[in-house]
Amino acid sequence: MKRREFITLLAGATAASYASWPLPARAQQGERVRRIGVLAGGAVASDTDTQERNAAFAHSLKQLGWTDGRNVRIDYRYGLGNAANVRKYATELVALAPDVILASGASVLAPLLQATRTVPIVFVSVADPVGAGYVESMARPGGNATGFIQFEYSLSGKWLELLKEIAPGVTRAAVLRDPVITAGVGQFAVIQSVASSIGLDVSPVNVRDAGEIERGVTAFARSANGGLVVTASALSLVHSELILALAARHKLPAIYPRRSFVAAGA
Repeated sequence: MKRREFITLLAGATAASYASWPLPARAQQGERVRRIGVLAGGAVASDTDTQERNAAFAHSLKQLGWTDGRNVRIDYRYGLGNAANVRKYATELVALAPDVILASGASVLAPLLQATRTVPIVFVSVADPVGAGYVESMARPGGNATGFIQFEYSLSGKWLELLKEIAPGVTRAAVLRDPVITAGVGQFAVIQSVASSIGLDVSPVNVRDAGEIERGVTAFARSANGGLVVTASALSLVHSELILALAARHKLPAIYPRRSFVAAGA
């Protein structure tokens, strides 16, 4: 199978979800083992959401003819929301000379593009690849990266509207966001733009580390009629247990970007 066809099949399987599991693969005699590098920015191997995505991706690959232990090997890395780890793992994966790299999240896509402009990259969970400069356009990405957007920024405004629907008495919202990434800035900008029309005041809480999150949410919760909107980022996943605990402790109604937060008790 040609490399372009292999990448196309990977993208098809990725549409279901991303994969990140180790495969000590051996091809059948005479069959070449293809290699996939996987870099996930905020995922945790033990997380239920991660395991479900892994299983779905493995199933999709198998349907497309790529079998664990026979004709494909996957080298996976988890960034855990740490920028230094992500840069390190991006370099490691490129050095392994994979046929293609699967990148989960904007936080890992940029370091991968810095590490290689030749290895094909299929990305998922990226909010604005054009605005961030990762691809030239949605129709013609150009370069060595292509993939799937996570959502349009307009969805961020819907999160705020949902918060008001489930808790009509809310007049204030703390927006947990990563100010370092383009998606963090973009999501908060949209939320700000719709806040006044639904009668809410919004204020950002950065998610760069646990202490910052706890201080920000605790200070916000001292006044009444507050709620939370958690925007999508690798760091919001890494600190999800803390965010859930703070919302429960301060009795704050909250909207989350992913099902995994609800599955964990939100």
